[in-house]
This record gives sequence, structure tokens and C-alpha cells, in this order.
Amino acid sequence: MGKRPAGRRNNERGNHRMPTQLDNALEAIMTALTSEGQPFITVPFERDGIVMPVFAGAPPTLAHYFAHFANQNKDMPFLVDGDVRLTFGEAYAAATHVAEGLVQTHGVERGDRIAIAARNSANWMIAYMGIIMAGGCATLLNGFSSGDELAYALELAEAKLLLADDGRAARLDGHSHGAKIVLFTHGNAPSEGLANTWAVPEGTSAAMAMLAALGPDDLATILYTSGSTGKSKGAWSDHRGVVHGVMNYVAQSAMAKVHVESQEGPMTTQPCALVAVPLFHVTGEVPLFLQSFAIARKLVLMPKWDAGLAIRLMAEEKVSYFVGVPLMSYEIANHPDREQYDLSACKSFAAGGAPRPVEHVTRIKEAFPGGFPLLGYGLTETNAVGCGNFNENYLAKPGSTGRASKPMVDLAILDDMGNELPKGQVGEVCIRSVANFRGYWKNEEATKAAFTDTGFFRTGDLGYLDADDYLFIVDRKKDIIIRGGENISCIEVEDAVYAHDDVGECSVFGLPDERFGEVPAAVYRMKDGHTAITPAELRAFLLERIAPFKVPLEHQIWLVEEALPRLGTQKIDKRAVKAHFLSEAVSA
Repeated sequence: MGKRPAGRRNNERGNHRMPTQLDNALEAIMTALTSEGQPFITVPFERDGIVMPVFAGAPPTLAHYFAHFANQNKDMPFLVDGDVRLTFGEAYAAATHVAEGLVQTHGVERGDRIAIAARNSANWMIAYMGIIMAGGCATLLNGFSSGDELAYALELAEAKLLLADDGRAARLDGHSHGAKIVLFTHGNAPSEGLANTWAVPEGTSAAMAMLAALGPDDLATILYTSGSTGKSKGAWSDHRGVVHGVMNYVAQSAMAKVHVESQEGPMTTQPCALVAVPLFHVTGEVPLFLQSFAIARKLVLMPKWDAGLAIRLMAEEKVSYFVGVPLMSYEIANHPDREQYDLSACKSFAAGGAPRPVEHVTRIKEAFPGGFPLLGYGLTETNAVGCGNFNENYLAKPGSTGRASKPMVDLAILDDMGNELPKGQVGEVCIRSVANFRGYWKNEEATKAAFTDTGFFRTGDLGYLDADDYLFIVDRKKDIIIRGGENISCIEVEDAVYAHDDVGECSVFGLPDERFGEVPAAVYRMKDGHTAITPAELRAFLLERIAPFKVPLEHQIWLVEEALPRLGTQKIDKRAVKAHFLSEAVSA
């Protein structure tokens, strides 16, 4: 979700205001929703020796969650994907056939890692449901990855099967990875697009049998995170964690609904969201896709981002909620065709995954006077759960990611020793909740380093809490670039540069960019006595090795003749390099 370094830290730290009317109203509503006899009452649960709240009425697994809510909302529209339109009941029935095919035809057993690598579509979502309902672990691969990166992710998870579209499968030609590739297609009926994983149950269906076998401690998902240490890590979650991540969002949505209805009267139209973020990202997976079952929300898909198409679909389908990287809502607000379409149904313009410039907040509010910009902050490792900044509060503190999301999240600012720091003091942002992931797959060392002794996940972000408990993120500990919501590890790109035999040293860092928030840039020097290669040649070399979004553009790659500056530790002084080339980029 949204990682935004607050640009105006000094005046905002002193800019304390008492809780707003909205803060107080939301607090009172959440207290009521979590009280005795209410749907979101919590009970204590002990995990790894630490007691934390869980929802008393949460479904035990995602499979039970699908079964319950898809049945409850079975006749309501769910998925709109071009000419394909499915109700919740139809989507669930299709997923039952996919689960059957995975078990009968492909021998999937409980806990098997079943990967998906494809663009967004209704069939992607039904494939995900089918994997879970067959007892598999939905292993979500980044659809932008290169063949090398896809093969690495499959090998790391020891995936049994890969459900892929033609484009991603073709990238794996010539790569060994141990998974059986099963193709599926988009834009057609699930029985056609998912024919290779489709079977008719004989007697008790595999999905029904799994409801009796699957429990909250079972493996549910693996999502890949661009860690600061180079290669992607597989963050794995059990069913309890993912379900509680989803249900915490449902509780927040219920809180917002009660508030809106208290102001404007009962909401009579079905909520509807445009799916403009990748489903393999935690933002697309948890708050957008999975939450929709419980809140009976219709989802409208588009093959790839196009602001003009987004506006048309929003008007046609009466989209009420939009979430994307900050750039997307800004492009909608500034689109020349915007005035031609009625977008008044859209009340919320949420952002996550990257910093949102403060001026975007006011621009969106001006363009959509009846709507509000929102900002969320969460991570892959927290199943997207963290903080939220809503409506008037966001306009009042646009540099903040908001308050901790009730009732699950325990948020703390800790020093390196794990001690809590006072309000206003900068330290590492740490999050504790039952929605947190369980660890990095086959990487005990990284898992241990990710958590404090008291069960807090160390986000790698530096920030502080103001007097109203609003979180301001000011910097990152981790060496990553966030380009339009995609995390890029500087070390991974540097490793790819160093794979060129003639390169002697290099440094990769982020440059600010109006469209994407940040973009990668690189500086390199040749080994002594080796023939120089041009930035264009280095770029071509990198494009063969890593995903295109990780590769700097030619004018953001610099060849230098003198040695790069170094720190006392003999590491390259990244800050000095970045400062120098940032000024070069500005003057250019």
C-alpha cells in the first residue's frame, strides 16, 4: 500500500491539532462495532507467546470465507471483464470446477504451492479461488517479471504447478524451474479460459471435502517482496493471517459505511470498484479483491492501465471506489475527457504503493468535489494492513498515512534495540497484528531479523507519530526504489550491472519522478583498461536480465571516468552519488 515520505516534516510535527470531529465519530463507531454481540467483536489469541486480538466470528480459512460470502451474495453482480459478467454465485461455482480439476487432473494436495503468472482478469481471480478451495497455497508471481525472475520465484517456492497465460509462459522458455505449466486464457467464459484445470465433481466435490480438512494454521499464500537485499523473498501467510487482514478491511469499510449513512441516509446502490492495480500485489489481492466478497462489491477489470478507458468504465459501471498508485487518480483528475463523463458515483479515490505528492490531494478534491482522496499504508508482510487516512483528515494532514487501522493493528515507533520511542521522535515503523505474514519461505535468518522479540514486524520505514497518533513516514532504511507502486531493490539492479564483465563499479538509486513517484537511475565506471560501453548498451544488457520496470532509461544512466566516492567502510557513498546526479538530472 502507500509508502509516502512526508515532505514537510518540520512544520507538520509541530502542527498538532486535537482529534477532529471525524476522528471522534469513527472511534465511536468502531467501539460500537467491536462491542459484545456485534459483528467485529475480538477475543484474545496467543501467537508465538504473544497475545493479540482476533475476530471471534472470522471464518477459519479463505475457503470458508469464499463459501460463506459467495453464497450470501450469490445473485449479485461480482465480476465485469469485457463481455464476461459473473455473479458471486457463478464465480464460486466456476472455482469449484477449477478446484476439482486441480485435484483430479493435476494431483494437487493440501499445502502444495500453485503459482499464478498472468495479467489481471476474471479468470485470474477464479484461478486464485480454485487454488485455495483445492487446499493449495496461492503463490502470486509478479506479471512484469523476466523469465529469470519467474523461474527463481517458482524454484524458491518449490511450486508444483504454474497457471500462466501465453505471455508469461513464453518468458520461461529455456528456464528450468520444476513446475508443470498449465495455460489459461482471458476474456472468455471460465469453462473455456480455464479448461485445462476444469473438471466436474463426482460425488462430494474436492472443494467441499477441503472445507472439512483445511484450518487456520494451513499455508494460504506466498507473495514476493523486493527486499533490500537483492533477490525477491517469498512472504508466506497462513489462512488466519490473510482472513484477518481481509476482515480488518471489512471492519474499516463497515465503520465508513455507518458514518456515511449517518450523514446521508441509507446507501442503496451496490458498491463497485475499478481494478487498476495488479492482483499479484497485496493491495490488489487483499483490500480490493478478497474484501469484495464480504462487502458484496462489484469489480470491473481492465487489461492494462489506460486513464481514458478507466473514465469510460467508471461512468458506465457506476464505480464508487477507485484505488491505484497515486499517479492513476491524478491522471483521471487531469484527463481532457473527464468532463464528458458522469463520475459522480465515485466517492473515494484511494492511493497506495507509492508516495502521493501533497498537491495531488488538493487537485483530486478540486476535480471531484463530491469525492475524497484517501491514503492507505501497509506492506506485503502485513497483508496490506497498517494505517489509513480518510477524507477531511487527509486534507488536514496530507503528509500523513493516518492512524493505525482498528481493531487489529498495534503500531509502534521503535529504536534499533526494540524500545518504543516517544511521540515526535523518528524511529522504525513497526506493526504487530495477527494479519502479519508468518515468515520468508526457506529463509529463517531473514524471518528472524524481520520481527522484534515482542512480535512487531520491522517495516524498514522510518517515521514518527504526532500528538494525534498520525503516522508520518520520513525515510526508508531499506535500499529500495518505489516506482509507481513496484518495489525495486537497488542491490538487485546493481548485481545485474555487475554481471557485465567490463563494469568495475556502479551505484543504483532512485530519482524523483512526477509520473511514477520515483524511477531507477544508475552510475557506472569501467574496469581499468576495458573498453567503455555506452548507457544504451548497458540498458540493452540489463533488459535481457531483469524486468523492464527495473531498468533505468538511457538518459538516467551515467558513465563516469573517476572512481565513485566511498565511505570509511569502503562502501560506495550512495547519498553523495545520488546528490550529485540528482543535480545533474535537474539541470538536464
